[in-house]
Amino acid sequence: MASIENEVPTRGSKAAAISNFIVRTMSEYTGRGPTKARTYINEDTVMCVLQDTLTKGERSLVGDDLDALVLTMRRAFQGTMGQVLIDGVEDILGRKVIAFMSDNHIDPDVAVEVFLLAPAGAEPQADGARGVSKTPTEAMAGAGLGPGART
Repeated sequence: MASIENEVPTRGSKAAAISNFIVRTMSEYTGRGPTKARTYINEDTVMCVLQDTLTKGERSLVGDDLDALVLTMRRAFQGTMGQVLIDGVEDILGRKVIAFMSDNHIDPDVAVEVFLLAPAGAEPQADGARGVSKTPTEAMAGAGLGPGART
């Protein structure tokens, strides 16, 4: 497999490279990657739509009406993966990510990863990693969970 740094993809293959990178990264972090992924690149926006993302364990929790717990766990994973995803998109596109957003939906089982890019040729004013949680504890605290959280 060629490394991302050595690829010089066209726009379509850049989208495929991002999809593949995100699926591979999610698989490394969660033990299972989505079965479908499609990335859309439009000027300064990159959006990857993922389908069939939940692990067997997460599906079991959903079956027990613990959807909120599954979504909280997914936010924690996204927090720990955020910088890796940003770095990968920047490597593939050769552009700076200035913002990253991620969310999941249970039924249907879909997720989105959205990256906002600095304008081509411009120096970015923001760091795309600034809003990304660095640890699961930080991600859970941001969701109102974990030590010291109010109920």
